[in-house]
Amino acid sequence: MDISIHSAFLPHTDRDAAVDFYCDKLGLELRNDVGYNGMHWLTVGHPDQPSTNLVLTPPAADPGVTEDERRVITEMMAKGTYAILTMATADLDATFEKLQAADVDIVQEPIDQPYGIRDCAVRDPFGNLIRINQVPA
Repeated sequence: MDISIHSAFLPHTDRDAAVDFYCDKLGLELRNDVGYNGMHWLTVGHPDQPSTNLVLTPPAADPGVTEDERRVITEMMAKGTYAILTMATADLDATFEKLQAADVDIVQEPIDQPYGIRDCAVRDPFGNLIRINQVPA
């Protein structure tokens, strides 16, 4: 079997804040920017990984989601308990310093985890937790 991750999804509530965080601060490229009925879907990704995409969607944009479910999702986003994405870098400390200098919401400074990885964590402007792992270059 030859299968790979093509797209992962995270919710966002503000197109400009999403572009600022994911493109300007994390260094991903904007690949698609689709507006529809006042909402935006954005596709971003690393320039060296053209077949792997992060799709930033309006929260609970699915028409099958009820208003109560939409409210719960929005509340969970605000609390930072709805979604997590793990990214990777060859130089965690340098990446962390750049994010800290860019005034990103820091959740955890770089540490060696007891389960064998070194990582840090930040939140995007919408409450999504972004963990960043140190990986070999």
